[in-house]
Amino acid sequence: MSETITPPEPIIQLVGVKKSFGPVSVLKGVDLNVYPGRVTALVGDNGAGKSTLIKGLAGVQPYDSGEVLIDGKHRDLHAPRDAASLGIEVVYQDLALCDNLDIVQNMFLGREELSHGTFDEGRMEKDASDTLRSLSVRTVKSVRQKVSSLSGGQRQTVAIARAVLKNARVVILDEPTAALGVAQTEQVLNLVRRLSDQGVAVVLISHNLADVFSVADDIAVLYLGQMVAQIATSETTRDDVVGYITGTKTLGDVEIINTSTIRTGGDE
Repeated sequence: MSETITPPEPIIQLVGVKKSFGPVSVLKGVDLNVYPGRVTALVGDNGAGKSTLIKGLAGVQPYDSGEVLIDGKHRDLHAPRDAASLGIEVVYQDLALCDNLDIVQNMFLGREELSHGTFDEGRMEKDASDTLRSLSVRTVKSVRQKVSSLSGGQRQTVAIARAVLKNARVVILDEPTAALGVAQTEQVLNLVRRLSDQGVAVVLISHNLADVFSVADDIAVLYLGQMVAQIATSETTRDDVVGYITGTKTLGDVEIINTSTIRTGGDE
């Protein structure tokens, strides 16, 4: 007999969100649920609407219509500060790191801690070290290393740690392993797992289905501006997901699996 576990309510719910640029409709009434402590992979071909969907959540390009619910409450995301105030942080593919600054300076860039009118270097260094330690990051020798000396995986780690340092409840990662080798990719995927283990809701945008099936709890598939499936990873296959991405599985073929219950255990 299996045991039914009811997970927490979604931290983010998008209901019928739409976005157009002139006559071009990019998002056509998209629904999406994101859960705390779970990794939701957002996949789709180029032009499917992934970037537009995320920029709306980040407050960079507000949606034209639809509803954004955070913790079940309606929220307006008109600017990045609106998203940040709700604990939504985005790590874009370019990472937005400054090569000439060290790790501490990058993690606190624009929000430096002050003491008696000057930067509190000791406090910032401790907080940066504590954040990396909380994520079990051991590949960085010193938080005073210049970012220019770091590998691609280490840079991605610093960018993610910067989001965590801001007390993020939702971390959105835009193609975090796109330019990484095998070992560095595994390092970043392990970090994603640790984030979700700490209760953070992670949205992973990726074209790499191997990464998606390795780390994601749920897979959300966009096709030409429509959410054609949001499926528990354990309930689907790569072939099916490729079908949703490419449109060879039509909307009528897609079974939307409700993740309101998760079954564990086996028959007795």
